[in-house]
Amino acid sequence: MPEGDTIFRTARTLERAIGGQMVEAFTTQLAGLAVVDRRAPIAGRAVASVAARGKHLLIAFSGELTLRTHMRMHGSWHIYRPGERWRAPARDARIVITTAPWIAIAFQVTDAEFLSAHEVDRHERLSALGPDLLSAEPDLAVARARIRASGASHIAEALLAQQAVAGLGNVYKSELLFLCGVYPLAAVSNVADETIDALLQRGVQLMRLNIAESSVAAGGRGGRVTTGRLNPREPLWVYGRASEPCLKCGTAVRSESETGGRRTYWCPSCQPKPIDVA
Repeated sequence: MPEGDTIFRTARTLERAIGGQMVEAFTTQLAGLAVVDRRAPIAGRAVASVAARGKHLLIAFSGELTLRTHMRMHGSWHIYRPGERWRAPARDARIVITTAPWIAIAFQVTDAEFLSAHEVDRHERLSALGPDLLSAEPDLAVARARIRASGASHIAEALLAQQAVAGLGNVYKSELLFLCGVYPLAAVSNVADETIDALLQRGVQLMRLNIAESSVAAGGRGGRVTTGRLNPREPLWVYGRASEPCLKCGTAVRSESETGGRRTYWCPSCQPKPIDVA
């Protein structure tokens, strides 16, 4: 599933391509969107803005109508010049927004809906999001409190709770826990406040690094780098590196599956299991 930095970069690219442009045509395979389009056509509206909110992408049109999409596991947004060959099959194009200079296409996106301005402000999922680490001034104290109140069985699960902190995904979860030397299956109650703060602060730093246009980030999962190394074979410390040697100490990296098909990766030497953990 794309993480917050990927959604941020997608929103920025779409904003530059279609922001301020008039929609010449709008087509969709999604029935709910098609119904709204028939009643209040999207063609003829201007694209007012494109923004990311956690893992949600919001395309606002004139007339106070916003398209909310979530990419889930396999969704993606592409942009093409008119007449340019698409890099994905047309049968997977769920939403197509045509403007004069660019065509924006959502492939394999099924979580999508139109919202009025009133509905955006009161949307259950959007309003429940925790502080977004890519916002201008994320409230990390609130994020820490929400992590503690998340009810997660361990700190790795808590970092993925979007109601606690928005934007973090499986890659950053494993990388942040490694960088802060935290055993991923430690109970949240056994992780000190200063450690949670360090995880969040490092998360802000890494995510901002990976959205910076001057960043060297390339070649890692989602086009991101957490090691700071220029070697394209070493973009990440532990994620996706099960059984390979830790880049710090050489110990074999371990991994464990979790609910939802996710996996957590860690170094048993750099992130030792606390004595009180079974």
